[in-house]
Amino acid sequence: MAGEILDSKGRGDAHWQWPSVHPEGRKFGLMVAAASLVCAFLAWETLAWPLAFLSLGVLAFFRDPERVVPQDERMIVSPADGLVSLITLVEPPAELLVDDGTGFRGLAAGKVTRVSIFMSVFDVHINRAPIGGTVQRVVYIPGKFVNADLDKASEENERQHILIERPDGVAIGFTQIAGLVARRIVPFVKPGDLVAAGQRVGLIRFGSRVDVYLPAGTDSKVVLGQTVVAGETVLAELGIQTVIEGVNQ
Repeated sequence: MAGEILDSKGRGDAHWQWPSVHPEGRKFGLMVAAASLVCAFLAWETLAWPLAFLSLGVLAFFRDPERVVPQDERMIVSPADGLVSLITLVEPPAELLVDDGTGFRGLAAGKVTRVSIFMSVFDVHINRAPIGGTVQRVVYIPGKFVNADLDKASEENERQHILIERPDGVAIGFTQIAGLVARRIVPFVKPGDLVAAGQRVGLIRFGSRVDVYLPAGTDSKVVLGQTVVAGETVLAELGIQTVIEGVNQ
């Protein structure tokens, strides 16, 4: 089904399937499963069974389902699964603003809407490109591991900034932020790579957050407390500013 076109008129073939496990997680699942087998061989059942269930949990954490990505250049799709925990007006990080010597000037200075998506250990942790274009920057910054749900995590935690520019000059910056349990951010892309909207660009291990910096003049189409799906949920529509209210029920 990967690569198949499905549309809003019902054309295409959609069916449920088991999600695959990303290669980055298979080694961890196999390691835990091997430890479970060793404990079972030694008749340490009190350890063997919990480790067996843990191996299934690890494989589930690294699940990598297919997503149907809206094909509309006006749309900015969510780069992460999870809960919209913060929507604020902020200056983008300096790493996305300054001229880094590559010839790409970076984002323009000035406050923009930042949408923060918190990923619990139960969410899919594969991150995807919010727009299609050229990867202009991938900037890794070591840091702390405070709760990723806190606003200060954007400036204090281990994080990685990614900047993508479309051929028409529209650029989106977003940041992968490690959390309390997360200890590694894994990139799948590098500067100069061409990516499509919704393409996999990296993952964060075990609980984390992604911040998306929308272009000036663009508001969020999701509301605080909403659950979003990477590559599928429309986070914003370019140039559209509006207030959308949600009811917690």
